[in-house]
Amino acid sequence: MLIDKIRSGESLSFGQQLKLTAQLSWPAMMAQLSSMMMQYIDAAMVGHLGADPSASVGLVSTSLWLFWGICSAVTMGFSVQVAHSIGASDHARGRRILRQSITACFLFSLVVALVGAAIAWPLPHWLGGKEAICHDASVYFLVFVLALPLFTMNYLGGGMLRCSGNMKVPGGLNVLMCVLDVIFNFLLIFPTREIDIFGLHLTMPGAGLGVLGAALGTAAAEIVTAGLMMWFLCFRQDGLAIAKIKEKGSSFKPEWEILRKALKVSAPMTLEHVVICGAQIAVTVIVAPLGVMAIAANAFAVTAESLCYMPGYGISDAATTLVGQSYGAKRKDLAKRFGYITVGLGMLTMTIMGVVMYILAPEAMELMSPVKDIIDLGASALRIEAFAEPMFAASIVAYGVMVGVGDTVLPAAMNFSSIWLVRVPLAAWLAPTMGLNGVWLAMCIELCFRGAIFLWRLFSGAWLKKGL
Repeated sequence: MLIDKIRSGESLSFGQQLKLTAQLSWPAMMAQLSSMMMQYIDAAMVGHLGADPSASVGLVSTSLWLFWGICSAVTMGFSVQVAHSIGASDHARGRRILRQSITACFLFSLVVALVGAAIAWPLPHWLGGKEAICHDASVYFLVFVLALPLFTMNYLGGGMLRCSGNMKVPGGLNVLMCVLDVIFNFLLIFPTREIDIFGLHLTMPGAGLGVLGAALGTAAAEIVTAGLMMWFLCFRQDGLAIAKIKEKGSSFKPEWEILRKALKVSAPMTLEHVVICGAQIAVTVIVAPLGVMAIAANAFAVTAESLCYMPGYGISDAATTLVGQSYGAKRKDLAKRFGYITVGLGMLTMTIMGVVMYILAPEAMELMSPVKDIIDLGASALRIEAFAEPMFAASIVAYGVMVGVGDTVLPAAMNFSSIWLVRVPLAAWLAPTMGLNGVWLAMCIELCFRGAIFLWRLFSGAWLKKGL
């Protein structure tokens, strides 16, 4: 395999580097797209229940991203170390890190879940939600935070597999998760009803749980996937199958040295995510006074846009693996070349996706809501955002490149400084006069600025000197 040449020290031509990038990026992109499709499916199904259920989901969605992102960031501190160990052909150390990561990540996510459960009921009121949507919003939030420890095992399993170079299994399992989400949501959200399929009149059973059904369906799909992901990692993955390889002195008890390195990577990422999501929550508070239609349109537009930028996150995952293994093999020149290739590919891909989003914005919104005001508001916002996609790609993939070597402190500071010093003030200034369009114009300007500063750091090469 081409990726083995990184570890063996063999030379890779530009064509081989490009081919390897594409081989790892494609399954990672599919995994990210399928993950976002789950949110799209939830939004579309709930959207057909009406504006209030849609707004209840949209009100707490950014808060859920905060909790999910904190747990995901913690797993990266261990995954990056595994990538470096595999790059150095030290699989025993990789297995030792994996064992300890399971214990540390599960305990951390359990604490986060308890914090989330404690604030679930007052949260919608804090965010400025109207009484009519607060109950459903709290229930939706509570289901997801209680399932966080199992979600975290999904993040950990997928991250470990990707950092070992296995993109196909996480990609395939994420597609399965998307299919399960459709099935579970279809049965849980809507009541028993009569449907016609190719002329056949059928009675479709349903629980009729509405917003609660959407949360339970998605959580169930992710939990099934987490079990399969961890099973493959621990029983089947070459070099990391801890259940098959018995080693003297192996322990699930975390060691300080591994925890210290995990903290060096994860702490800035976690802080960054908290600050960024705090800014996104602040934007939700800015949008809330614009009314239920604006809240729903904003939430649906964010979901629709995710189909545009998720390929960038898939390429970013591939960049972390390629750069991480190259860095672990002490091949810094190769790590730099993979950085340039992956960022270029990400910008090209998301430019194309931005053009598609601009053209199909109304159709994308129609899939999620039958309400004309929501469709018009969301489509207008999406067309503003389409212009930012190339530079958004630069920030996403360049960040993945820097995470690959363990450089997270300054990139994290760049991310949260950009969103707090540019997006939030601009949104607060523009929203009263331009409405939802003003909020999205602020986002577009900020993402272009963020992409520019990440490109500057990438080409400076300073990130290679700040690794683990």
